[in-house]
Formats: sequence, structure tokens, C-alpha cells
Amino acid sequence: MFVLSNFIIALAKVIDIALTIYMWIIVFRALISWVNPDPHNQIVIFLYRATEPVLRPIRRILPMSNVGIDFFPIIVILVIIFLKYFFVETMIQMATHL
Repeated sequence: MFVLSNFIIALAKVIDIALTIYMWIIVFRALISWVNPDPHNQIVIFLYRATEPVLRPIRRILPMSNVGIDFFPIIVILVIIFLKYFFVETMIQMATHL
């Protein structure tokens, strides 16, 4: 059983790292939106392509176009933090009890 336990812990840590990297991509996207970035820059294209599939559904669900500030990256970051504390920690605790 220790092999399955170690596998689940390793998978949880990989998911944790992936969520952390994606959170930083969201942060960089929010920071770059404060300036007027070149839309043909490869980094800007990557940031928009990596984050827009997650941000677009949230923008449709919560239409706040007249606020002036883009709160949607904050919402995504809060969801990522929730997933890290709930899902990843649950996986680790489940694996330690196997």
C-alpha cells in the first residue's frame, strides 16, 4: 500500500506545483494588463492564450463590465488557492491514511 500512498502524494505535489505556476501566470497577465503591451509579443500572446480559457467563462457568469477594474484574475487566484488548500491537502491526507 505504500506505493499507492507515495504515488498519490507525488501526484498531489505535482498538482500543487502546476496550480502555483498557473497562479503566477494569472498574476503576470494581470500585471501586463496595466501597461499597453505589444499584442504581437510572444510572451503577451502566451499569457493571453494560457489565461483566457479560464477567465472567459468567469466573465460570462459574472458580468462586471462597468466596474473599471478587472477582478476576474483575483477570483481565479482565490479558486486556485482553494484548490490547493482543499483538493491537494485532501489528497495528501488521504494518502497518509492508506
